[in-house]
Amino acid sequence: MASSLLVLALFSPVLAGVHEVWWNITYVDDVNPDGLFDRRVIGVNNTWPPPPIEVSTNDSLRVHATNSLDALTTLHHHGMFFNSTSWMDGADGVSECGIPPGVSFTYEVPIDTSGQWGTYWVHAHASGQYVDGLRAPLVIHPPQEAHQYDAEFTVALGDWYHDEHPVLLKKFVNIANPGGAEPVPDSSLIYFSQNGEYLEPISGRSSSAVGFNENATLPFEPGKTYRLRIVNTSAFAMFFFWIDGHDMRIIEVDGTDVEESPSDLLSLAVAQRYSILVTARNDTNANWAIHANMDTDMFDTVPEALNPNITSSITYSSSAQVTDLGFIDEYATVNDTDLVPVIVMSPPVVTKTIELEVSFDTMDDGTNHAMFNQITYNSPLVPAVFSELSLGNNATVEAAYGPNSFVVDHMDVVDIVIKNGDAGKHPFHLHGHKPWLVGRATDYTSDDPALNPPIVEGQRNPVRRDTVHIPSMGSATLRVVADNPGVWFLHCHIEWHLEVGLAIQLVEAPLVAQALGKQPPQEMFDNCQALGLPTVGNAAGHASATDLDGLTVGPFPQNLGWHPRGVGALVGCILSALLGMCTVAWYSMGGYSEEEIEREVRERISEKAKRGRFFGLMKTRVGS
Repeated sequence: MASSLLVLALFSPVLAGVHEVWWNITYVDDVNPDGLFDRRVIGVNNTWPPPPIEVSTNDSLRVHATNSLDALTTLHHHGMFFNSTSWMDGADGVSECGIPPGVSFTYEVPIDTSGQWGTYWVHAHASGQYVDGLRAPLVIHPPQEAHQYDAEFTVALGDWYHDEHPVLLKKFVNIANPGGAEPVPDSSLIYFSQNGEYLEPISGRSSSAVGFNENATLPFEPGKTYRLRIVNTSAFAMFFFWIDGHDMRIIEVDGTDVEESPSDLLSLAVAQRYSILVTARNDTNANWAIHANMDTDMFDTVPEALNPNITSSITYSSSAQVTDLGFIDEYATVNDTDLVPVIVMSPPVVTKTIELEVSFDTMDDGTNHAMFNQITYNSPLVPAVFSELSLGNNATVEAAYGPNSFVVDHMDVVDIVIKNGDAGKHPFHLHGHKPWLVGRATDYTSDDPALNPPIVEGQRNPVRRDTVHIPSMGSATLRVVADNPGVWFLHCHIEWHLEVGLAIQLVEAPLVAQALGKQPPQEMFDNCQALGLPTVGNAAGHASATDLDGLTVGPFPQNLGWHPRGVGALVGCILSALLGMCTVAWYSMGGYSEEEIEREVRERISEKAKRGRFFGLMKTRVGS
């Protein structure tokens, strides 16, 4: 954060203002963006999709949110720093209790003091509501861009489900799904915005106010250079993006300007953003297809009805046909460590390391959950930032925040090493920071430095981004300076994986946070009270640093293997088998006569009758 604040000096002073928006968060019925199915979604001001937001770096953003749903909600402005006010971050259970139904709350996003610009997005961070549509692009414009272009558009990508999130979640976290197969999207979407407004559909193609997929197009003029800001707003799917007949040059990644880097293909994991420059062709005799294909390798199954590949278009002439060159030979992911930030920032030497290993397993309750270091995350009863501010000296005790919480001191230089031991790919997002990506491994278990290279200190200018994609058995090392007191969430941004516990809390500089003297607004405490949740003490609402009675924990990995009772049972079985074998041998050697055997059997039958039916469970009734 502090290094970003220094960047403000690069810009000439401009009078700051306040950009205010009013969002009434509502259900919207009969929405059908993919043309396949009408469904209820979560929108804003009775419309969907929620409006895009564009704001200047010199403004603060104020979002007046009213919850007209039947469940609590929050808004998270993805990638924002919040500068020691992490209670405005919108992460349910970490930074707030949520906005109760029928209640309004105002989010203050201090963009003017954060030194941030670029491409971001805003989405719900409670109850999986962004799966149902509560998501929109957020663009921050600096006084002067690092790259030159004639015009810009924002490209929103997203997977799309026909069932609502609660229905999908009930099927996902279920003993009938012990392998943890995630809900597969029913389709996907691509749509565009410019200057804070969505682009309309191609004339005569749709009655919708917004163009989606083949009904959406970008108007290009010959010879001009356009910036496309591409945002993956999905719950699950990674996208591969390319444009037929045009070259692409990457110029931004997750709000970081980078030197131009040519690319034939973009890969965007969930929550990642890229900006590209595209120079229009000089001829207008053809229009050209824009491709956005979901990565179906992430899906356990690909339903026959699913078309994972969507197209829209670039239009030069309304009378020309669209040229679609079809599929590409092979997908590949962007090597983001090759990207070079325009503004040079060198990471300081690491002073603390947190290692996190990803795994999934069928747990002791029969459901499949995700874990960091064999522990699945559960939300605390008291929002973690409220605990940080109310526990006094106990705020430095990690155990006070519940499992999967890590306390770091002010200005620690922390390497967070995320090791993906799962068979799938994962995008990990850290709130409140934009880490340096100082290292990657393709096999974190290997002793081969070509596959698992050591971290090199003294890197001059590694790429900085807030959402990092990690393939199976790979690792990524994120370096963070703990200069932003508060509590910040780190989690997989696949919504289904967050729902089953793939997250930690980074508790940053608790004593400094207290010394700053800042407090959440009273409305946040009122919201907690209305929801019946405590606002002081540890994760369970107690003053103790260690008494977590009442806090939800688990489920836990199944305790497989040989245990004392199992060993005893096995020994008993073996002894019984040996005794039986000896008895058979005894009988075969004439140990008993037939008369003796018959008499023994009759005696046993008589004893059983005396004990009652069913081995003593039901006695013969006497009298009435």
